[in-house]
Amino acid sequence: MAKAVFQRNQKVWVESVGAWSVVERIVPVWARGFEEPIRVTYDVGLGREFHAHELRAEQDDVDVLSDSGSPWRLLRARNKWQTPEDCPHHPFPGTYPVVVTDANDWGGWRVPGAEYDRAPSKLEMQARLIVSAPRLLALARHLAELVLEMPEDSPSEVRVLAEEAIKIDRYVREIPEPDAPVEEAKVA
Repeated sequence: MAKAVFQRNQKVWVESVGAWSVVERIVPVWARGFEEPIRVTYDVGLGREFHAHELRAEQDDVDVLSDSGSPWRLLRARNKWQTPEDCPHHPFPGTYPVVVTDANDWGGWRVPGAEYDRAPSKLEMQARLIVSAPRLLALARHLAELVLEMPEDSPSEVRVLAEEAIKIDRYVREIPEPDAPVEEAKVA
């Protein structure tokens, strides 16, 4: 028995063609006597139907970004208020990004549907940036450590970058006191 691996309007990488496409139709193949389809193929608008093993979901690429030991990842949630036909200008019609920061799919970042509809590309970029934040912070810490080990051997531009990395790391690690006034973040 076969189950659908991809959803309609989901962006997929087509390996044999080497291009991104969107699943236009899910094509189940039924046989008499079976309650489920025996095979499922996908019409992605490239002239023929593809099997699931020939396609790769975009989320697979995002999961690679979160290899830093962080459980942060990008998921897609179904938009309850708009059908895919109502929002063809969205990068992934009918869905919106959700960043989860816990192994149990709890916590994280979500965006109201109206705000997503106003600037979907901007919010897709923000979601990918948030998911990449643990790796970027690890990179900044590593840069600072390298410069601190050999400050005289580092170019002055790299020392300036390391100082900024240390400031950002300190800002991320510091937890304000409960009675302290909240200040605007100045990480420039």
